[in-house]
Amino acid sequence: MFVVLMGPPGAGKGTQAEKLCKEFGLIHVATGDIFRNAVKEGTEMGKKAKAYMDKGELVPDEIVLGIVKERLSKADCANGVVLDGFPRTIQQAEALDQVLEDLKMKINMVIILDINEDEVIDRLTGRRVCSNCGATYHIKYNPPKVRNICDYCSGELQQRSDDTIETVKDRIKIYNNLIPPLIDYYEQKGLFQKANGSNLIDCVFAEIDSFLQKKVYIE
Repeated sequence: MFVVLMGPPGAGKGTQAEKLCKEFGLIHVATGDIFRNAVKEGTEMGKKAKAYMDKGELVPDEIVLGIVKERLSKADCANGVVLDGFPRTIQQAEALDQVLEDLKMKINMVIILDINEDEVIDRLTGRRVCSNCGATYHIKYNPPKVRNICDYCSGELQQRSDDTIETVKDRIKIYNNLIPPLIDYYEQKGLFQKANGSNLIDCVFAEIDSFLQKKVYIE
């Protein structure tokens, strides 16, 4: 099974991806993580990406696709993947189709977590991350036991630089400009489903699970 998860920043893609992986035995491929790992590990594509990053330039799609292909080619992806954070443009979607064809894979479903802008802002501006272990909290929905101190390692909690209200609004604007063509692209292929990302975590997962169970039954 190959599932693509989409949604604005803060929609809960990572949370739902992890639940899907546990339920269906899939591998979570978060493009932000594999991009950083490729650069850190010095893979062929990682080195090419770093050359652009060191110059402060955007990494071309062909290199981003190369990094995605490197990850999807690994043996642990053979039984299924939840792809999170990619594609973001029609060009990337078309290129991903070719990559998957080369790897003898195919997308079974594309699911968008739909959530309104005010809730995205509330979720992200209230997010805090441990500077030591990376554990994530929220000042309203998941506060630490001691203010600004991690429950697990006593590290200091910090707000990410891209979680300020100005940056979040910019990220939402970019997302809103990019997503409509992608929705059309996958709707035309009969792969698109929309889940209510504003629901409780377990309710969102139940809706996603119902989509996938129906898909498996039909196929």
